[in-house]
Amino acid sequence: MSLAATPPANEFVPASDAGKPQDCFPLTLLLCGQCGHLQLECIVDPERLFRNYVYVSGTSPVFIEHFRRYAADTSRRFGLGVASSVVEIGSNDGTLLKQFQALGIGKVLGIDPARKIAQQARDEGVPTLEAFFAEATARDIVRDHGPADLVVANNVFAHAEDLCGIATGVRTLLKPQGAFVFEVSYLADVVDKLLFDTIYHEHLSFHAVRPLAGFFRRLGMRLFDVERLDTHGGSIRCFVAREESAHAVSPAVGAAIAAEEQAGLFSAATYQAFKRRIGERATQLRKKLDGVADRRHKVAGFGAPAKLTTLMYEFGIGADDVGFIIDDSPWKQGLFTPGKHIPVVPSNKLYEAAPTHCIVFAWNFSDSIVRKHTEFSARGGQFIVPLPNFQEL
Repeated sequence: MSLAATPPANEFVPASDAGKPQDCFPLTLLLCGQCGHLQLECIVDPERLFRNYVYVSGTSPVFIEHFRRYAADTSRRFGLGVASSVVEIGSNDGTLLKQFQALGIGKVLGIDPARKIAQQARDEGVPTLEAFFAEATARDIVRDHGPADLVVANNVFAHAEDLCGIATGVRTLLKPQGAFVFEVSYLADVVDKLLFDTIYHEHLSFHAVRPLAGFFRRLGMRLFDVERLDTHGGSIRCFVAREESAHAVSPAVGAAIAAEEQAGLFSAATYQAFKRRIGERATQLRKKLDGVADRRHKVAGFGAPAKLTTLMYEFGIGADDVGFIIDDSPWKQGLFTPGKHIPVVPSNKLYEAAPTHCIVFAWNFSDSIVRKHTEFSARGGQFIVPLPNFQEL
């Protein structure tokens, strides 16, 4: 299955480059006929994707609260305390590790390749290595800091080409009874809820429990539990340990695998139908936009997440349809969206420009966005939420 080719989804550009063409790369998905793993065919250089990253977790109150509960739950489950060590792969601005610090965890360490974001984390008191994680990195950490009780990786285990290298590195880094806990977007939700816009070049893998269980087993590790979450439209939190550890496999693992097989996640026909459904939703949104006169001045967007790029290219939406896009992240304000080059602005623009319609591209935050901007609705403005369900609010 293929979606429209796009630039890298977080490759926002300054005003000086707006209007200049950007490289587009194919978005073709490949399904393994043996293990059932789904992944992208085209791999973009990670140096290009991540060294000058503009996404930060700490600008979202929703994610700050999610990480607070995450740290509390895992600390309680694994008995972490002042003598414990937590390492995060892809630690971004340190939002999650700050929650562990607040709980009194003795040692935390982040690893992230984004130069400016890693420096920001260090400036805010979160020890952070500027690096891509690999087995060699793990050996260096064990040598310099000791092994970890807990290794976490949130929405990054889908981002790397060498998953084997990351997993073996985690195995090296963990204490014998330590745990590796990671969250990723769940393929079952992507398919069921039509979350096609979560398919972009940073996401090389689209994870399901059955392929993951086999993958870790082949590396001498055990996927011993899984929990479903509502983040990003639907995610899973996976719990992994060394095969020789005492962590017993939860019934939740087998139940998830059975449900995946029942849903047809490992059948090519499922993705052919998925592509048809995407086309139907595109027609629905285009029909709505085509009914708005002077769209460039009357339609705005809210949220400039990475998934914005996939949706705009697949649906054929551009600067003639959307005049500007609001985002609360200062890292993105003043820049222009990848390829389509629509300006990203602060939220006050929603009231200054007074558009009649606002497409919520950050649909996973639609409830909080609509609640926060009741004044826009009170003035007669209409929010359009394209996914998972088409809504006019």
